[in-house]
Order: sequence, then C-alpha cells, then structure tokens
Amino acid sequence: MKGIIVAFALLCVEHSMQAQTAPRAQVSGTIGSVAASANQLVLKTDTGDSIAVTTTEKTVILHFPPGVTDPAKATKMAVGELQAGDRVVAYYRGAAGDKQIAATTLVVRTVADLSEIAKAELADWKKRGMAGNVTAVDSAAKTITVKSGPRTITVTTTDKTEYHRYSADSARAADAKPSDFAAIKVGDQVRVLGNKNEDGSADAAESIYAGEFRQLAATVVSVNAASGEMHVKDLATKKALTIKVDADSTLKKLDPQMAAMLARRYGAGRGQGQDGQPGGPPAGAEGRGGEGRGGAWRGGRGGGDIGAMIDRSPAIQATDLKPGDAVLVLTTIGSDPSRVTCVQLLAGVDPILTASPNSTRDLMGGWNLGGGAASEGQ
Repeated sequence: MKGIIVAFALLCVEHSMQAQTAPRAQVSGTIGSVAASANQLVLKTDTGDSIAVTTTEKTVILHFPPGVTDPAKATKMAVGELQAGDRVVAYYRGAAGDKQIAATTLVVRTVADLSEIAKAELADWKKRGMAGNVTAVDSAAKTITVKSGPRTITVTTTDKTEYHRYSADSARAADAKPSDFAAIKVGDQVRVLGNKNEDGSADAAESIYAGEFRQLAATVVSVNAASGEMHVKDLATKKALTIKVDADSTLKKLDPQMAAMLARRYGAGRGQGQDGQPGGPPAGAEGRGGEGRGGAWRGGRGGGDIGAMIDRSPAIQATDLKPGDAVLVLTTIGSDPSRVTCVQLLAGVDPILTASPNSTRDLMGGWNLGGGAASEGQ
C-alpha cells in the first residue's frame, strides 16, 4: 500500500538534504523498469502517470530498511541495484508534474522491504483489527457504531486516524483511495485497526478502510473460462448479473454434511435479526491486503465459528460450477452495477437456501473478507 514508504522518514530526508540539494519538487511511486547502463528508470507514480527519471553521479540514492527512519542510518545504493517493484520517492529540481526529471535524491524501499513490512502489517491487523458493518455515524463526536458478529462496537477517531475508501470495482487495499470521516456512511463495511478497551465495546481507530459491497444469493447461468466471467441470476431481484472472477477472488464449496448442518441451523429460525433478516454483519471490507483476515466471526445465535468452517472448506475454480448451481457471493458494488467483481463465493449452499432463503447475510457475514486492509505489499 502507498503508505508503506513512511512519510515521516521522507520528511527527515528532505530536511537533511535540503541544505545540499534544495529539492524543489518530489514524486513517489513504484519502479516499472530500470536501465542501469543509461542511469535511468521509469517510475509509475501514485497518481498513475509514468515518468522518466535520470540519475547522475551526484544523485544520492538512499535505502531505508524497515524500521529505519533516521537518514544517518540509511545506506547508499547504486542505480544498478534498483529493480522493478521497488518503492521510490524522487526529489528533483523542477515543477510538479514533469514527465522527465533529473533526480537529486532517491529514497528507496526495496521489494524485500515491502514484503517484510506487509507481513508485519498483516500480523498487526490480525491482532488488533476488526471488521463489521456500520450501523450509525455520529459526525459531531466523530464516532461510528459497528456491528461485528454478535457485538456492537463504538469506534472512536482522532485527527491522526487514517481513512481509506475501497474502489467500487475492487476489494484490494492497494486500490483504496485516501478518504475522510465524512465519507463513511451507514451500511458501509469497514475494517478498523486500533486498540480495544477491556470489554471490547470500544475501539480507538488508527486506520479505517470503508466501502460498499454486495451480498447476494444467485444461481449460475453460465461460466466463461476464457474471460474469467460467470453469468448468474440474482435470486432476490431476478436480474442477470455478470461476475468477474480474478486472482484475488476466493471460491469455496461446502461439503454436503456441513451444508446439511447449516441448513438445519438456519431452518430452525436461528440467526434472525430483529428485522426478520439474518443477523450478523456483512463481511468486513479490507482490502486485499492488507489487509489479513482477522478473527472469523465466532458465535452468533447459531454457535460455532462459521468463518473458520468456511475457510476449511475446499477451494474450487469457477469452471467447477455448473448451470443451475446455487451460490452465495460477496462482490464489489461495481461502477457498472450489472458487472461486478467476485470477492468471495460459496457453493454447495442449495440445502441452506431451501431451508432459509434469507440466510445469505449470516453466512457471508460470518466469512471475513479475505486479504485484509494491510495484507499486501501494495
């Protein structure tokens, strides 16, 4: 994620180098390619542009390993040691937005650094992260109320809380954009990183990822292996829907014994919310990324760890699905509502939907959205 190159380190570097180089502009991004013999590299910026970066014998290339923020402890690199995928902040003399720059300083986090940082962030999200559905927003107090499994949690924010909003077409944290408190609304699915109080009823948020996702029960109409798309019929709206399955999509299938057990559970009227719809939050939104899975929803009115049960189910491919198969799907909201991307799909659910047509929310709510907000080096 873009925050992995720590901004505070860069400010230190800029301050220390300013007396020598007086950089007038800076740009950050990921290296696309390196031509060491020409002392050049192509940088894909965080705004999506590609710029040509030239270095000279006077260019200072500083490597900041994970945990290092003091410029005095950074190590120097040569342009030939850079590689595609490294994260770079380039300082240069010129105007912001230049497409060709001569760098005075490059601050680097390597691919290996990013992997190490991502693992540490993932572990932190697993330990201190939680996911749920926003049920209330208090703009004056800057708090949100989140339903996470059977618990209701008050999330408090500060001026230091970081906000990101998921793309309409992606559940990956890498594709989430910087946001603010005002963008959070009731119905959003969120992942929150922060410290909880002793009884778990309050969470002091350090980072919040929020967005809209869809949960639906559907029947498969056809699967196009070449395009990676499946066509389904939404059982609630009776409308056709195209669902894109990509490398980040998680597809599972319940074995008949588990499906029968869950059918008995929901068929007995368990998991019903006060409004008559199944209780429990939609799956928490995190990015592919970061973010990690966090703990699966434990308990609920039916007991047991539904998320863990589904996680243990065998993975399948889209081509394993046949016309007429019933599926539960968590998808992106979609910039085009008729074409969405699969985040999670659960097959083998025919007995459950027969016993309890409204069980979608409980089942998908019990299955954490894979790859949490900080799980990728993105």
